[in-house]
Amino acid sequence: MRYAHEYAHAVLHRGRVPMEPTDHVVNWADGPRKGKYYPHAEAFALPGTEDLPDVPVAPGLLTGAGAPGGGAGGPAGFTLPLLSAMLKDSYGLTGRRLGIQANSDLPGLPFYTHANWSRGTAGGGGLYPMTVHWASGPSAPVLPGLHHYDVHRHALTRLLAGDVTGRIRDALGPDAPAEALDSDQYLILGVKYWQNSFKYNSFSFHVVCTDLGTLVQTWRIWGAARGLRIAPVLWFDEPALNEILGVTGEEETVFAVVPLHWDGPAPRPDTARTDPRHRPRVRHRDRERSRTLLDFASLTAMHAATSERAADRPAPGALTAAAALPVGAGGVRTPLPAPAFPDTGLRRTLRERRSSFGRFDARRPVGAGSLSAVLAACAGTRLAGDTDPTGDIRLARLYVFVNHVEGVEPGAYAYDPDRGDLRLVAEGPQGAFLQRNYFLANYNLEQAGAVLVPTVRTTAVLDAVGDRGYRLAVGTAGAVSQTFYLAASALGLGAGVALGFDNVSFVERLELSGGDEAPLLIMALGHERPGPADFRHDIA
Repeated sequence: MRYAHEYAHAVLHRGRVPMEPTDHVVNWADGPRKGKYYPHAEAFALPGTEDLPDVPVAPGLLTGAGAPGGGAGGPAGFTLPLLSAMLKDSYGLTGRRLGIQANSDLPGLPFYTHANWSRGTAGGGGLYPMTVHWASGPSAPVLPGLHHYDVHRHALTRLLAGDVTGRIRDALGPDAPAEALDSDQYLILGVKYWQNSFKYNSFSFHVVCTDLGTLVQTWRIWGAARGLRIAPVLWFDEPALNEILGVTGEEETVFAVVPLHWDGPAPRPDTARTDPRHRPRVRHRDRERSRTLLDFASLTAMHAATSERAADRPAPGALTAAAALPVGAGGVRTPLPAPAFPDTGLRRTLRERRSSFGRFDARRPVGAGSLSAVLAACAGTRLAGDTDPTGDIRLARLYVFVNHVEGVEPGAYAYDPDRGDLRLVAEGPQGAFLQRNYFLANYNLEQAGAVLVPTVRTTAVLDAVGDRGYRLAVGTAGAVSQTFYLAASALGLGAGVALGFDNVSFVERLELSGGDEAPLLIMALGHERPGPADFRHDIA
């Protein structure tokens, strides 16, 4: 058994057997920044985004399954204004959160040094350790080079001048998808481990994998709305890309490469290849805020395990063996209405996405149609990376604990995406079970209308594609959670996703003990209390 299997087992059982180090205490006063800081690098502002027309949340959009080319009347590819808008809508700071809620960070929110800023993409623990770099080639309207996206200023920091896209293509390998090799524009997604591990220690590798999924899924949805395909590449020569970024790998590493199809004449990638003797790399250094940085053995081991043989892309179809199992025939079935979303805009949906944190109100049950829409969107979610370019393989299966849903009796159910109905697993009220098996006090789960639970056959993914598949398996769950948040936002419902629960209890309640399905998240859905206390920072 390779190390990723051991880690997956430890994560699944951490509610009963705490992961080492059990004596870790978070030093909030010495915590890192929520973003990288290059004090001596030149930055330039990105184009404004508010003039870009919003697009409606059409049926099927929230799965992120977009067309390979431009949509009807849409752009043929990315432009600088479109790239600017996608970055802003997904990872940029869009507002300040000052509403009264039940999370533990509430007392510090009024202080600017502890401010909590809203983003379109969810982040585990609100820490946002993903780094975004744009490698621009000759077809873009900016000087070719490598640029870091500064989320606080919505600007690009130039870290390296000169075209490095040839080296990126080399790192992707000759068997990478054609759309990746034909491009000369790439978004490079990295993870700065300390930005998450200072809080979550050994568990942090699991958390940052969900962060990969949430951000990629936001981009897939955003691109699909404009007929632009987003397909991440997860297998590549990781040390080679780390070398370009000037990072060590153990502290910060590349998790994904996203090729962009640029509007304009097709690039000629072969002309952009660099002399192998000339290997430029970023020399600017991120200035760390923390004075003391800690290492965690499990995090280091998982980085090593998932980086080993990173360029050995699995054979086509290898992932099929790890696909989600179909819902069995028979059983007590509850039909659901056809899924539908109201006429609302995607940008508005992203702006209004938030975690409810204790604001659920059971006095207003969730409509069965709303639950159906959220379940269908989540079930259709795929990362559609280089192991599944067509997005045909469903890795996540959905269960739902119904508390207060119109026309659906309380109980635990398996969602059948092929029939669009629910199969009963455990009857009766589930609120006490949900609250008892949740670690924190910031969600009133019994008051939620329903709690969705995505499962992934994590060990089957590891068996099929190796240890690196852990990033894909947990990233898929993260992608599902982002779809969940946006579906709830589009429907005007409250939502909250949590990692802190007793996974084993959910395995037992959902009768999964004899299989390999792992519950990875709990996702609460419901109406919020009317008239919540809030503060309009934008007019203060």
